Amino acid sequence: MNQVADAAPERAPISIERATLVRRGLRLNYLTIGYNSIEAVVSLVAGLLAGSVALVGFGIDSIIEVTASGAAQWRLRSDWNHARRAQVERTTARIIGATFIALAIYVAADSAKALWQHERPERTVAGIAILTLSVVVMPVLARAKRHIARAMGSKSLESDARQTSLCAYLSLIALAGVALNALLGWWWADPVAALAMVPIIVKEGVEGLGGEDACCNDACELDVDTR
Repeated sequence: MNQVADAAPERAPISIERATLVRRGLRLNYLTIGYNSIEAVVSLVAGLLAGSVALVGFGIDSIIEVTASGAAQWRLRSDWNHARRAQVERTTARIIGATFIALAIYVAADSAKALWQHERPERTVAGIAILTLSVVVMPVLARAKRHIARAMGSKSLESDARQTSLCAYLSLIALAGVALNALLGWWWADPVAALAMVPIIVKEGVEGLGGEDACCNDACELDVDTR
């Protein structure tokens, strides 16, 4: 009987204030997942139809952001279970990091191909519209998520907030390339904008692949916080 009890995960007591933060964090992630899903579909369809490397790369990044927000949901729902939370964060961080590296390779190769072959993307009103909306929406979501992460003392949730901020930066870069092509006919601005995304994407990927220490530190900090 004692062995069964020892094998079961211990639930750390959670204060009312912390439970409120968890609920707010979950609601913010629902909003992020919902918006990023719409963002991904519109960006990918518009990008593929227009032949825009920047838009397609941004759309794939939106899919990764949905995955990251899903991981944050998992993290929030396992707030009471320190051992499980640390394992989930470590595994998920590496998976997302590897996905970012793969995205960077794809964007770099496709951008170089577009520049080499002088591939001229079509104008896309839908692409400009979704990118403009993202420039406004994503910083607001990132700020709110960062507030929750810092209040909970969670490094992994703060990393998720940084990824939401990344989406805002990428939307601004992609918007510049797509808009310059649409307004001035600078076909090269689209693949150049996509190439400008690569260092930012690689940075997030490397940090994700090396995220073990951050996850472990997060578990330690929360362990102290809930005692």
